Amino acid sequence: MKRNPLTILIGAVLLVIFASLLFCYQVRQSEFVVVTTFGKPTGELLPPGLHVKLPWPIQKTHPLDRRIQNFDEKFEETPTSDGFYLMVMTYVGWRINDPAAFFPKFARDSGDSEATIHEAEKTLEALVRSAKKEIVGTHPFSDFISTDETKLKFGEIEAEILKKVQERVAANSYGLEIKFLGIKKLGLPESVTQNVFDRMQSERQVLVSKIQFEGEEQAIKIKSAADRESAKLLADAEGEATRIRGQGEAEAAKSFAVFQQSPELANLILKLNALELTLKDKSTLILDQSTPPFDLLRVDQQGARSHSGEKK
Repeated sequence: MKRNPLTILIGAVLLVIFASLLFCYQVRQSEFVVVTTFGKPTGELLPPGLHVKLPWPIQKTHPLDRRIQNFDEKFEETPTSDGFYLMVMTYVGWRINDPAAFFPKFARDSGDSEATIHEAEKTLEALVRSAKKEIVGTHPFSDFISTDETKLKFGEIEAEILKKVQERVAANSYGLEIKFLGIKKLGLPESVTQNVFDRMQSERQVLVSKIQFEGEEQAIKIKSAADRESAKLLADAEGEATRIRGQGEAEAAKSFAVFQQSPELANLILKLNALELTLKDKSTLILDQSTPPFDLLRVDQQGARSHSGEKK
C-alpha cells in the first residue's frame, strides 16, 4: 500500500509539533520560568528563549511574572498614639527577585501562576496591615490631619511602614522585594468625626489668636516707630523755623536801623508793599481813600492844577 507523500509530510509536522510541546518551553522577557521535577523545583533559571525539558508528568513549567505587581490593602480603622482612630488604606508595589525561594513558599498543588501570585499578596497584605498599625500607633493624630501643613508627616510615616515591611520580608526569605508603599486613602470613622472637627476648630482658633497677637504687637512697634519719627521731624522743623525766624529778625533789624533815619520813607515803603499785595490780582475796591495805604491813591486836585499851571 502506497502512502501519499502529503500525508507523510503532515504527519511528520504534527509529530514535530507534538514533540516540541512535550520537550520544549519558552521563556519570555517579562517572566521567570520555574521547572519542577515530580513537583519539586529543579535546575537553574534560564534566560529568555527556547529551552528543553522532560515531558509531563516528569517535569512541568511554571511561568512567574517578573514585572512589578501592585495591590491595595484593606481600608480599616487604625488607632493613633493619642487615642484617635483613623481609616487608613495603603498601596504596595512588589516584584519577584528570587523565583527559587518564592515558588516553594507560595505555590499550591495546582501550580497555577495566578494562584501563586494571589497567595503571595495575601501574605504581604497581612505583613503590611501589621506594620501599618504598628507605625500609625506611634504617631499622634496631628501627623495625619492638621490645620498646620508643617505638622503633617505623610512622607515619614510611609517611609517607616515601607522599612518595616521590607525588614520582615527579608527576614522570612520570601524571594520578593517591596519596591514602593504609600498611603492611598485616609478617612475618619463616624464615631470620632465630630470630635475631630471640634479639635480642628480649637487648633484653628489658637492659630487665629496667635496671628492676631503677632499683628497687634507688630502694629504697636510700627506706631511707636512712626511716633518717634514724627517727633523727630517736628523737632527738626521747629529748629529750622526758629533759625529762619532769627535770620529774618536779624535782617529786619538792619532795615529798622535804616528806617529810623527816614521815618517818612519807611512809612511810604510799607504803604506801597501793602498796596501791591492787595492789588496784585484783579480787584474791585470800594473804600475810603483816607485809609492807609489807600491814601496814596488820593488825588490832590488843587495840587494837580497848580503843578499844571507851573508847567505852563
